Amino acid sequence: MSAPMLKSMTGYAQARVEQNGWAVQLSLRSVNHRFLDVRIRMPEGWDALETEIRQLTRERIRRGHLDVTVQVEAEKKNSITIHREVAAEYLKAAMSLSEQFGFKADPDVAAILRLPGVASSGAPADDELEALSTVVRSCLGQAIDRLEQMKQVEGRALGAELSARLDNVTQVAQKIEALAQRAQPAYAKRLETRLKELLGNYSLDPNRLAQEAAFAAERSDTTEELARLKSHVQQFRGLLEAGGEAGKKLDFLLQEMQRETNTLLSKTNGIDSGGLEITQLGLELKSEIEKLREQVQNVE
Repeated sequence: MSAPMLKSMTGYAQARVEQNGWAVQLSLRSVNHRFLDVRIRMPEGWDALETEIRQLTRERIRRGHLDVTVQVEAEKKNSITIHREVAAEYLKAAMSLSEQFGFKADPDVAAILRLPGVASSGAPADDELEALSTVVRSCLGQAIDRLEQMKQVEGRALGAELSARLDNVTQVAQKIEALAQRAQPAYAKRLETRLKELLGNYSLDPNRLAQEAAFAAERSDTTEELARLKSHVQQFRGLLEAGGEAGKKLDFLLQEMQRETNTLLSKTNGIDSGGLEITQLGLELKSEIEKLREQVQNVE
């Protein structure tokens, strides 16, 4: 059995089903979002189907802002339902205004038909809703299948880009590690020389002087940060290979990688010429991680 694929949250799909005297066309448009946010647009009078659409959608899609647009046509296109009670209320209100302000005018039937809720075309009767619900479920299932296919295609491209940027992070981290190892002894020696200059004629135990210099040099050691960064990179790559719903986990790892980079930069701030090069590489590292974070926002 193949591993689940990495999926993007961006995609578009459409489906159309004609069945039981009804034609349903449904389109889905998805963009990135921290959670699942479903918004449904459908013709007036079809609200009874919204709950079912929302439930079916949540069973298949986990994250993203999803716009669902539903269009329904009856097989008998000339079928128009007049809601007479609504029309009667409009007429009653018009007559009341006419009496209050003392003007007379015959009711404009065409104008009344255009008022909200008076006439609807092709709306189902209660006994037709079950049959129509079957059509909607079928259409929604097809649309989601197509949307998932598109999201997987986008996910493959996204995974390749994330992997390439992760390679850049590894290369920059390796350069920093090599520079830090070379800079450490020189930094300790420079620090010891500087301490002697500051102390001047004051006597200090040479062993104590060397101990303090070594302690200060240890505080600038970036070995631990680089080791954790390497571990995070390995975990990140593992999640990319595993696929599935990895977006939130990937984002968390990148936050940790950015934190290690900030600590590394604070430790190398006081190192002289070698430290400047490490700082430049550290800033490059931060930039690559930030680009990764931007891309990961699209991963489901």
